[in-house]
Amino acid sequence: MSSSVMRTQAHHIVPGMDIPESRIIQGDCIAEMEKLPAGSVDLVFADPPYNLQLQGTLHRPDHSLVDAVDDEWDQFASFDAYDNFTRAWLLAARRVMKPNASLWVIGSYHNIFRVGAILQDLGFWILNDVVWRKNNPMPNFRGRRFTNAHETMIWAARSAEAKYTFNYEAMKAGNEDLQLRSDWLLPICTGGERLKGKDGRKVHPTQKPEALIARVLMASSKRGDVVLDPFSGSGTTAAVSKRFGRSCVAIERDLEYAAASRDRLAGVETLPDEALAELPAKREAPRVAFSTVIERGLIAPGAVLTDSKRRVEASVRADGTVAFGRAIGSIHKMGALAQEAEACNGWTYWHVETAKGLAPIDSFRAVIREEMAGLSA
Repeated sequence: MSSSVMRTQAHHIVPGMDIPESRIIQGDCIAEMEKLPAGSVDLVFADPPYNLQLQGTLHRPDHSLVDAVDDEWDQFASFDAYDNFTRAWLLAARRVMKPNASLWVIGSYHNIFRVGAILQDLGFWILNDVVWRKNNPMPNFRGRRFTNAHETMIWAARSAEAKYTFNYEAMKAGNEDLQLRSDWLLPICTGGERLKGKDGRKVHPTQKPEALIARVLMASSKRGDVVLDPFSGSGTTAAVSKRFGRSCVAIERDLEYAAASRDRLAGVETLPDEALAELPAKREAPRVAFSTVIERGLIAPGAVLTDSKRRVEASVRADGTVAFGRAIGSIHKMGALAQEAEACNGWTYWHVETAKGLAPIDSFRAVIREEMAGLSA
């Protein structure tokens, strides 16, 4: 992939703008990552071999054979061999990550703890471990252990100083205005989403559900970002990336998997611009002081502020401070005082009467921010 394609200005995508085409690269992930430009990737999603260490065949209670993962690509001679492999691909991925990029890696109890330790050894900064709870897991047929009903994902920034992407407001708004938790209940890949060959058998034994990858991309990337998947498998990351307006570099060693992934990717269409419009992060919005709201005449000096239930009152002063009883201070400090709390977001706590009823003072700040955005467009 050319340097010019990889270095697209991802965060300046406008409606209708072309996004670099996603690609499925067939080859060894470490060798292929070495061909990519340094500092060219915004997000990595990795689903490496789990090193399941399966011993013998597994049968159901009716004596039918379980189609378990016993492929050569998941087998390593020792834990040392697996650790060396993990260190090598993580170093290759780290080289191509931008300074503010982040990485997700998924695994099971067989490997994820080893991966996590190596991540920290290499300087990555772990942000979260996210548990993918499966609402339809495969049962434990031997009855000697608990049912393996989850997998673990580690989300890590390239460094402790990285200003990584986290679409907090969008994820909260999509979760009925509740902070999204680190345990995600999602079904495994089944039905029509599962890729199958001409013989009707599944193409890949560990195909991840699109809903899982979609949540990862929506949470930690932006439209136009370059996503890297070093272990593409059935091409789920590439397919979801294309659908959501991201560009994906997907690497897969197996010829059959790579071919199936290319066919899958060709049938994916990117969602329309209006469906991909991003909710702006509040922390990225321009700063507006409360005094500016008063200077603009949106709220007059002497106006009465109340909480949302009109239980307490404060008055607006000409200099942008607020008087609450005998105390005078910022909208935040006076809001905290009114609630006997340590801190308060005065923009959302205080309200003022308008012709349309009680409105949060933050609505007036929003007016100024919209005007500022229009001037900078």
